[in-house]
Amino acid sequence: MSSVKGSHANLDDYRITSAVEIQALFKQLLESNTLVTLSGPQGANHTTLLLSVDASRGVVCFSAEADDPSLTSLLESDEVVATAYLDSIKVQFDIEGLVLVHGGRHSALNAEYPKTIYRFQRRDAFRVKPFSSHSPQAQFRHPGMPDMHLTLRILDVSLGGMALFLPESIPMIDAGSKIGRCIVDLDGDTRIEAGMTIHHVTVLHPEYHGARLGCEFVGMDGGTMRALQHYINQTQKRRSALSSDKT
Repeated sequence: MSSVKGSHANLDDYRITSAVEIQALFKQLLESNTLVTLSGPQGANHTTLLLSVDASRGVVCFSAEADDPSLTSLLESDEVVATAYLDSIKVQFDIEGLVLVHGGRHSALNAEYPKTIYRFQRRDAFRVKPFSSHSPQAQFRHPGMPDMHLTLRILDVSLGGMALFLPESIPMIDAGSKIGRCIVDLDGDTRIEAGMTIHHVTVLHPEYHGARLGCEFVGMDGGTMRALQHYINQTQKRRSALSSDKT
């Protein structure tokens, strides 16, 4: 990812430049302790938290793990993008002037206060529920227990990521966890491979005996994206056809 502008077309509908609206979004990120992923054009990314925002000084501050090797690449890049998810909304903005600040035992990342933020509403049209008859599933190693191979049911999928069901019998996976390799089997014709980051962990109602993992795909190439787009399009068409038959 190079920049927000380079990643999305027709951005006018999503662009926010109002100081009041930008401040309100930052307040939500702060109060909800929402994870923020900083991404560079070469695939480097660092998951962090927003620590403070000072509009008067023009500074936003993020937590930092100084020993994370990805930080070096991000600090040397002039094209870093911040991405966060607030419920059904994707918040994204370009990072300018990123610097690592050391203070005692803790480090932080400072950046310039953005003048523009992009707020993307995740529409249902871009997210589909696979047909259960195909037993859609994702296979990967548990990030906290590498010897444990997991096969989890896919609840829904979009071009950006997917939701997985984690049974309560499996050790919990923390938000912010990164999966280097995941095999995604959607149906007999669509099997893709990608990395992913766990952004959300939602414990479901007790009767479901598990949790919902909100995952973002990382590192998909063009061919994989096209295969996934084709699957989503075909699934939408089938569901629309089934709905029409019932009316």
